[in-house]
Amino acid sequence: MSVNGCRRIACKIAGALATSAAAHAAGTGKPSRLLTLAPADIFVICAYFALVLGVGLYLKRRVRASSDFFFAGKGVGAWVAGLSFVAANLGTLELLGWSASAYQYGMLAAHWYWIGAVPAMLFLGIVMIPFYYVSKAHSVPGYLKLRYGEGARLLSALSFAAMTVLMSGINMFSMAMVMKVILGWDINFSILVSTLTVGVYVALGGLLSAIVNEVVQFVLIWVGTISIPIFGLIETGGWSGMLARIARRAPLQDYTHMWRNMGAAAHNPMGVHWTGIVFGLGLIGAFGYWTTDFLVVQRVMAARDLRSAKIATTIGAAFKMLLPAIVILPGLLGLAVLPMKLTGETEALATGGHSFNEVMPLMMARYLGPGFLGIGVTALIAGFMSGMAGNVSAFATVWTYDIYRPVINRMANDSKCLGIGRWCTVIGLGASIGAAYLVMQFASIMDYVQALFGFFIIPLFGTAIIGMLWKRATPAGGFWGLLSGTASSILLWVLVHFHPATLAIIALSADAKPMAENLYRFIWSWLVCVIVTVLVSLATRPKPDSELRNLVYGLALMPADDVVPLYRRPIFAAALVAAVLVGLNVVFW
Repeated sequence: MSVNGCRRIACKIAGALATSAAAHAAGTGKPSRLLTLAPADIFVICAYFALVLGVGLYLKRRVRASSDFFFAGKGVGAWVAGLSFVAANLGTLELLGWSASAYQYGMLAAHWYWIGAVPAMLFLGIVMIPFYYVSKAHSVPGYLKLRYGEGARLLSALSFAAMTVLMSGINMFSMAMVMKVILGWDINFSILVSTLTVGVYVALGGLLSAIVNEVVQFVLIWVGTISIPIFGLIETGGWSGMLARIARRAPLQDYTHMWRNMGAAAHNPMGVHWTGIVFGLGLIGAFGYWTTDFLVVQRVMAARDLRSAKIATTIGAAFKMLLPAIVILPGLLGLAVLPMKLTGETEALATGGHSFNEVMPLMMARYLGPGFLGIGVTALIAGFMSGMAGNVSAFATVWTYDIYRPVINRMANDSKCLGIGRWCTVIGLGASIGAAYLVMQFASIMDYVQALFGFFIIPLFGTAIIGMLWKRATPAGGFWGLLSGTASSILLWVLVHFHPATLAIIALSADAKPMAENLYRFIWSWLVCVIVTVLVSLATRPKPDSELRNLVYGLALMPADDVVPLYRRPIFAAALVAAVLVGLNVVFW
């Protein structure tokens, strides 16, 4: 079939779906639902729920000890660990949030993959994972306990537990919104069904259940969403046709380049200077998240050995590099084909219109017909499950190992810890339901996510990296640095929230948008954390070298790589991924 013939078919599909959506409008600017599921679609969704519950029931018999529940018995292969590593970050939040950000900010959203993820993922595998292995830390808060003491561990564990609950709330909100927009389902019903499913399979099978389902979900997400960019590019006349449409519809801003419009904040829709991307996102935000967020690090640490863990991070980085095709591209296509009337969530609720966060569902309604819709909706459900399961399993691990056993019950045996971990799954899900309603206060889901990272992850990275690189850092310095970094990030956010004019000061530009403020807040809070850590450390007594063995570079005996040909070494695969990454940034400059 010719390209023109495919384009005509795509246009007919889009027109039919648009007519269907309009027919459901009931006198308001916003339809109650966009599509109705066919029996085949319902069968696909039900089959998926049955599959994930079946995985949980099957793997329950393999969970005999707490190490099986929290760390999958450290018997996961490189490919499974690698796909789970990237899938733990690929939830409904990712699909909805970054397609929304691509519609809002254009190609700049791809920086969160190619600058804000891949380099840090490779660094985790080559540098950080060997260090976590030799230190024998079961989590990042666990490392802070060994390096700084109980105070820093407890503070980081509490802040991380709070973050996982809030992030779970985002996934709940995302799922409920998808079901409301596409199917007209009641929000409370959507939350209940999905929450119960996640709770059952994580409580039964622990981390291994979460990892296996994340791999299944990763495949489903690709299968269910890849047709959107294909049909979208056919409708718009290919990549050049899409860029031409965007340029005609939004002539005052450059939505289609990544670097050439970043010489000044006024030249791009995010209102950010290149320093915000390079330093705030690339060096602080990305390395903070991918090397210290236990949610993702936990997946790699479940690998069967150090070499598998290193390879897993490279596998994850390679797939992460490809994700803009199904996440960013739908948002750009939305700029080209959707009505230019999308707004923030608050404005959408007030006017009855659609919000940035609904770009992906709207694109599904435009391109996915009967049968394919069931796969697409299942992909979004799978994304929700992935995000929820990742946060819940990480919450249960950190709460049990870093809060319950060291603070509440130091005499807890293995059986007790396993029981507490399963109860934490239920408690975490319950708290997440309340957190879901906070998301509606943000124009874009990703603005909310980046705010949370600034509160909890960025200061943690400052404390951890100083402790790893500088043996003079003291327990008091680590604790007060972490506390001051977290407090400064929250204070800056509150300041901008109640006095929006201060955004121009924090982000160093009067043209800055909320995402730019997040990036510069990363820089300020990280600097506060590091400066306070250094100053307090210089004024207090450090630990002797004998207590820092395997906890600080220079005092750690790093494991040697296996004697294998160069092409089979993890560093070789990482170099290949890095070379492709450089090429992508040049092509989309």
